[in-house]
Order: sequence, then structure tokens, then C-alpha cells
Amino acid sequence: MARPKSASHDIKRDAILDIAAQCFAQSSYPAASMNEIAAACGTSKARLYHYYESKEAILFDLLDRHTQRLLGLIAQTEATAQRKNLDDRAALHELVRAFLQEYETSATRHAALLNDTQFLSNAPDAALGAAPVSARELILNRQRDIVAAMTRFLKRAYPQRLTPANQTAVTMMLLGMINWTFTWLRPGGSMSYAQFAEEVVAMLEKGLG
Repeated sequence: MARPKSASHDIKRDAILDIAAQCFAQSSYPAASMNEIAAACGTSKARLYHYYESKEAILFDLLDRHTQRLLGLIAQTEATAQRKNLDDRAALHELVRAFLQEYETSATRHAALLNDTQFLSNAPDAALGAAPVSARELILNRQRDIVAAMTRFLKRAYPQRLTPANQTAVTMMLLGMINWTFTWLRPGGSMSYAQFAEEVVAMLEKGLG
């Protein structure tokens, strides 16, 4: 009989993911080792293997949780907009604020999503669904779902501005403004994430005029 997990098992796993994300950001995913992650966690390599069977398993769990969190924010924003009867522009603005609030505390996880998805296995894995997909494809599909949702919010908010010809470019322009904040926007700096969110909203509404 398998030994039951302790009540703190998921909490410990989440702490490991945060530390591993920091290691990947500092050393790069290929260079970071299980020894390095274990040392940063203040534990042994053997103990780390109690939680994760490999470095790739850590990366997948990190990206799996992060992308589910982002998709959850989208669903939550849609529900909030409906409950509060927000118009379509206000709903988009709330989504921008929600994403940037999340990025403030998950910068290294988001860096891993943008930089390290390529290192996941591309071999189909039946454990990931009824129709076998690879770990990489699952995460890439989630990213596509996020982009599609952002396009949907934009099209509803600015129906006269978005056309089939430019909607991809406009969506990626908006995501480009918020997705790379981890490279330059620092908590405690001259501009907070909340202030930057308002700058993005102002750019959407007024441009630079």
C-alpha cells in the first residue's frame, strides 16, 4: 500500500517550484541541476527526488500550475465582469490588471513559461489526457488558449479597431507590453505593477496622445 502524502506535501512542492524557478532564471534551465535546486531548497538531492522524479518533472509541474492559474484568472475576470455588469472595455482592463497583479509575484515562473517550455518532452504521454499529448504540447496549447482569450477580450472591447487582418498583431502587442515585465519591472521600484497596469489601460484607451 502506498504511503499517504503528508498534509504539507503540496505546500512543500509549491515551495520547491518557487525555488526551482529562481534557479532556472539565474542559471538557465539547461545549466541548473537537481543538486543546485536541492541545495537552494536546503535539502538533499534524495529528499528532492521524494517530490519530483526529475528536473523536467519540476519544470512541467511549474508550468502546469502557472498556466492553469492564468486561465483561471481569465475565467474569474469573465465571471466578475458578468456579476458586476462591466462593459467590454472595463472587462479587458480588469484582465490586464489581474495578469499584472499575478506577474508581480510569479515573475520567475512566467520567465520559465516564456523561456523553458521548449525543454519539455515532445513525446506523447497518455497520462496527460485521453488523447495522448506531450508535456510540451499541453503547455503550448494552454498558451494558445491564453492568446485566444486575450483576442476575444480585445475584439469585444474594441470591435471597430480589430479586424481579421490585424487582430493577431494587436493581441501580441498587448501581451508583449505585459508579458515581459519580469525583465525590467521590479517590486519596490519607481513604478509598481499596479501603476504600470494603469499605464497599459491608458495606452489602450488614449494611446500616447
